This record gives sequence, structure tokens and C-alpha cells, in this order.
Amino acid sequence: MSASASASIGVTGLGVMGRNLARNFARNGYPVAVHNRTPGRTRALMAEFGHEGTFVAAESAQEFVAALERPRRLMIMVQAGAATDAVIEEFAPLLEPGDMIIDGGNAHFADTRRREAALRGRGLHFVGAGVSGGEEGALNGPAVMPGGSAESYAVLGPMFERISAKVDGEPCAAHIGADGAGHFVKMVHNGIEYADMQLIAEAYDLLRQVGGYAPAEIAEVFRAWNAGRLGSYLIEITAEVLAHTDAATGRPFVDVVADAAGQKGTGRWTVQTALDLASPVTTIAQATFARAASGRTALRAAYADLPGGTTAPLSRTEAARFASQVEHALYASKVIAYDQGWTMIQDAAAEYGWTIDLAAVARIWRGGCIIRASFLDRIRAAYTADPELVGLLAEKEFAAEIADAQVPWRETVASAARRGIPAPAFSAALAHYDTLRAHRLPAALLQGQRDYFGAHTYQRVDRPGAHHTQWAQPGRPETTA
Repeated sequence: MSASASASIGVTGLGVMGRNLARNFARNGYPVAVHNRTPGRTRALMAEFGHEGTFVAAESAQEFVAALERPRRLMIMVQAGAATDAVIEEFAPLLEPGDMIIDGGNAHFADTRRREAALRGRGLHFVGAGVSGGEEGALNGPAVMPGGSAESYAVLGPMFERISAKVDGEPCAAHIGADGAGHFVKMVHNGIEYADMQLIAEAYDLLRQVGGYAPAEIAEVFRAWNAGRLGSYLIEITAEVLAHTDAATGRPFVDVVADAAGQKGTGRWTVQTALDLASPVTTIAQATFARAASGRTALRAAYADLPGGTTAPLSRTEAARFASQVEHALYASKVIAYDQGWTMIQDAAAEYGWTIDLAAVARIWRGGCIIRASFLDRIRAAYTADPELVGLLAEKEFAAEIADAQVPWRETVASAARRGIPAPAFSAALAHYDTLRAHRLPAALLQGQRDYFGAHTYQRVDRPGAHHTQWAQPGRPETTA
């Protein structure tokens, strides 16, 4: 088959995400060149969805590139890692200076930085674009987080904004920053997603084990919460999952599902990168470790009969009061998790020299993506009013809500501890809050310990500089240097 240079953009890699993005572009009026390593997928797309818009099918790399208008826009939708590098090396020699390669997969931002630098040296633009919303979002409107050069966004931006989700008429797409900034922000999005999901799961567990509610009753609680300040996609779908009955057994669906959760790695990347940046994303970390712990079936079986806390069951009146406490705890912990994510983005921007509009991040996460939530409007407003805002709890409305949550938040965590119910994300969020608000931390003792065993020195509160104590040894008095 022959192809002329008539496609506005090309998509190679026609798995579910790639196919749906190609359809999204076509539905929005863009002629799309489509290509896959195995041509059968290309033919299947044309047969099933060719009527949705203008597609140019290409079976070879040369045909695919020839179908693209200049500057060429070539979007890669293949597995992250070696597969992405292989596709880049296949197509880059066929491109000309000024052309663009867009990686829409879940690549590690460090790989994106490496690829961007290498292709920039060859005169090509490389754009790492985070795409959130799963297969439905890819087709009907995702949140899009492209990095790369400003020049590339001038060309690609209108296209991404057109295919993205819209909230109040605003597109959920924006230029994030240079080189790997887009994939970094998508990674943090996924880390927050881990935390959000774990917090919701812990709230469910507490309502069930402490409050005595059945799954269908908890579904109604979540539906009520979804109508208020906790309104979000994840709360909405949680209610649907909890209300679902397993067709084979008639039991609540949640009771027939194995209690071991998997992960694809982006949450782990967030935690690993946070350690490199010394960014304390403790709630995200505990959510990630909770998934890992859930899969340790042999260890869990060995420890299953160890003692835990016990408390008498709650009455229905007490349970309703407890549910209100859990709502406060969930909201406060959610604010902490998002605050940790925004702080990590700030830390990365300082480390890698990126300029990132934190208000724009909140804006594009309001629709299309998995963590879309009503309170993102308020986060956007906070960073719009003060782009240098040090953190969410420095904004008066969020600070007031956290103040109101103090007693129920602490009571919820205490109830979990008394009853031996694991609540690692709730507990980490509260500990993070208490760490940052403390007027003095035991890190002073850590400084002393490090100086004692390794002469690492310490700072003092009453004079500048590094100090060292010549610690006392047997038969020798202590001296301070």
C-alpha cells in the first residue's frame, strides 16, 4: 500500500492505548498514520474503526514516515524500556531536523531525559508525554502531560489540548517543562494514585471491621462522600465495586477477590526517586509498601495467629459517629498525600532546572486522569494565588480543614491501632503532618549519634559552622572542638 504525506500525526504501537489514542486524534479531525510491528493490528484497526476518521495505514517504517506532514509528529505507544529505544532507533534515521518523536508510554523520566538529549543532538525534538486515564481516557479524553521543548509544544500543544478531557471548557493538557518533566509529573500522579487508593481501602477496612458495615452499606457511605468534598473518580468507582455482587456465588464481589494487590512499577519509581531527592513522600511510600506486603502470602500465613488489639464492637449509633471520623481522616490524609506529591514536583524542578506551573498541574488533573477530584480546583486556586506557595497547609482554607480534622483524624488512627487493624497510609499521613508542625524534632539526637560513631560533625542552634565533640573514651575526659 502506498502513502502520501497527508497525516497530521502518526501512532506506532497499536495496543489498546495506542489504538484508542489514534482513534481519538481521528475523531477530532486529524488525519492519522497508523503502524504496528505486526501489520495485522493495523489492518484490524482499519477494518473495525476506519469509518471514525481519516487513517493512513502503513506496513513499513518508510511508508509510515512518508505519510507524515512536516514537521513530522510520530507518537510511540510501545512498552517502556528497551522496546521504546528500539523503536526510536528504527525511526530516527528516517526523520529530518525539526521532526518530533513523542513517547506516550509510562517511561521512566530519566530515560526520557537521556533520549531527549540524544535526539536533540541529532536535530530532532523528543517529547515525553504522560497520558493518564487508561484506555477509556485515551479514546474519549485523557489528561496529557507533555515535556520537551517549547518549540515542540507550539506545534503539538493544540493537538493535545483538542483530544484531552475538558473541565469547564478548559483542556486537561499543558506543557509541563523541559526534557523529562512531563514523564516525571505523570510518575508523581501515579504515586499519588497509589496513596489515594490505599487510603480509600483503609477507610473501607475500618468501616467494615470497626463500624460493622456490610460492603453494600459502605458503598452508600462512599456515595454520600462522593457528593461532598471527597468527590472524585476513585471514590465514585469504589462505591460501584463495593455494591457489586459476584454472579457466581452471590457474595459481595470484594469478598471473592484475593487480598494481594499488584503494581506495574510507577509507584515504586516515585518512592525510589523521592529517596534520591530526599523528598519525604511517606504516605505514597507506605501505600506502595502496603501493596508489596499484601503479596507476601507465606509471611502473612506464618504470622496470622500472632496477637493483635481487641475492642468491643460498636453500636449502630457509635458506628455512624465513627464513619464521620473516618471521613475527616480520609480527607486530611488525602490532602497530605497530594501535598507530598506537589512538594516532590517542586524538589525535582529545583534539582533538574525545570520551570513547572504547579497550578497548571492541578488544572490538567481535574479531568481525564485517575486521580481527578473536586478539590483539585482549590489546589489550582491556591497555586494561582501564590505560585511560590511552600505547601498546601500554608494556604488558609486547607489549614483550617486540617485543624477541624485533628480529633477525628487522630481518633481514627488510634482506633486502628487499638484494634490491630493495619492503616499504614493513614498513620504515615498523620505522622508526616506531626513531623512538619513540630517545633523541635529528635533529629538533634541523630546528629549527636552520628558525630559519636563517625565524627560526622553537627550544627548548633547558638553559633554557625560545623562542630565536633571529642567523645569521652575510657580514662579520658570529653572535650568539644
